[in-house]
Amino acid sequence: MGEIVAARRVSKVFKTGKGAVEALRDIDLTIDPGEFVSLIGPSGCGKSTLLRLVGDLLTPTAGELVVNGKTPAQSRLDHDYGIAFQKATLLDWRTAIENVELPLELMNVGRDQRRARATEMLEMVELGEFVNANPWQLSGGMQQRVAIARALALRPPLLLMDEPFGALDEMTRESMQQELLRIWRETDTTIIFVTHSIPEAVFLSTRVVVMASRPGRIVDSMPVDLSHPRGVDTREDERFYTTLTEVREALRGR
Repeated sequence: MGEIVAARRVSKVFKTGKGAVEALRDIDLTIDPGEFVSLIGPSGCGKSTLLRLVGDLLTPTAGELVVNGKTPAQSRLDHDYGIAFQKATLLDWRTAIENVELPLELMNVGRDQRRARATEMLEMVELGEFVNANPWQLSGGMQQRVAIARALALRPPLLLMDEPFGALDEMTRESMQQELLRIWRETDTTIIFVTHSIPEAVFLSTRVVVMASRPGRIVDSMPVDLSHPRGVDTREDERFYTTLTEVREALRGR
């Protein structure tokens, strides 16, 4: 199987009333099936822009971008990826299970089949007891679990995540990181994950892609040599601290 994402000299320029802003320049990046790749860099370096290009929420100004062997637009139409944002963006008037059912409903999946799939997804994220809860009855971390379950409902080979844990407290964030790794192992999904946190990027990833701004570009791509499954002991591993330092120095341009 070839790359699930292949970007070749991809650039993005936003036109403004005062001229133009070059958000990304000559991005070359390939991601293989099964990888967990984090994009990290300073604010304004184009991490989220790159993620949105992969998800066909934006269109490249130049270059070639292939997702699952197709154009991003065709990949979107074929539901080849799911997306989870910083905010869970759940529909308040739908229960947890009804929120997870939404993409299946839009695909005209039968009621019994979509209910069974949504139940399976909520059990996978350990919310089987909360299928009938409304979003406002769930904590922030639980809402994000529902959003992840919804993103995976159609069994996409690729999951795009834009700082999904950024608004959570530290304890909940670490718990959600652990949960996400479990889901990643169980589903064989490829994940592209945007974050500002170096420890989060290192703990989660098989590879950390370091970006710099003005204009946004990739300056390093660093494999993470930490064994799986990862847990509390991982954060105390000497290799964890070594990789943190390497990513930090890459961000500083050393």
